[in-house]
Amino acid sequence: MITKTFLFAGRTVNRMGYGAMQLAGPGVFGPPKNHDTAIAVLREAVANGVNHIDTSDFYGPHVTNRLIREALHPYPDDLVIVTKVGAMRGDDGSWNPATSPDELRRGVEDNLANLGLDAIDVVNLRVMMPGATDVGLAAEGSIGRMFEPLAELRQRGLIRHLGLSNVTSAQVAEARAIAPVVCVQNQYNIALRRDDALVDALAAAGIAYVPFFPLGGFSPIQSEGLAAIADEVGATRMQLALAWLLHRSPNILLIPGTSSVEHLRQNLAAATLSLDDELLGRLDAIGRAKG
Repeated sequence: MITKTFLFAGRTVNRMGYGAMQLAGPGVFGPPKNHDTAIAVLREAVANGVNHIDTSDFYGPHVTNRLIREALHPYPDDLVIVTKVGAMRGDDGSWNPATSPDELRRGVEDNLANLGLDAIDVVNLRVMMPGATDVGLAAEGSIGRMFEPLAELRQRGLIRHLGLSNVTSAQVAEARAIAPVVCVQNQYNIALRRDDALVDALAAAGIAYVPFFPLGGFSPIQSEGLAAIADEVGATRMQLALAWLLHRSPNILLIPGTSSVEHLRQNLAAATLSLDDELLGRLDAIGRAKG
């Protein structure tokens, strides 16, 4: 029996949330393929109990936040909107670091304006360390100079809570010495398990862990073992991968993204899957085999 909710940013949220990144155009750049469908997806998510939405003003850029505002503003009282700063998009769609104090402040101000908010529930610092070999994997290095400007904006009341994205355990500790951290958003899924120890440490501290690319992202998880178990339980591979994450630890909050109402419904249905110890052991073995 999994816990359905988690106390996050001072509110009780359903652990199955929604990530808005895929509402932007191809490559997370430009407008959506279908504007009306994007609005429908957001409204369907909230209508089905989603009260945790992940976004950023560099999705598009500016696209997903404006869609969220159009679809949902004025926002439900229980809705927690989480955004992130620390990057900007080039004219060619490239992802570039934006971590100077002025860039971080402008990032927060853009999120506020496009979401139509006076204060943002949670802002994650998205870390892109120089020399990192993979933009989706954390690399060591001090993040204090990036995190301190956000802590100051929190003191000014523009941000209610702070989080981190794409960080190591050492960087989490460094940030927590500056200001409270309510969530960590890193790449993690059934096949990519580098953060196992961090998930457990954050759970002990009452901090949410939010996997990005819970289904593999731009390279969806491919596993014969996962497909076979999914057939046994009458679910899709992706539903099973999401259900495994919900069983993995009670502090894991999911934000699978989609631009399809039908796919959204399939993702939400993963929260109803109950996995026994034998199935969980077989699923755990998939991650160990890939590790």
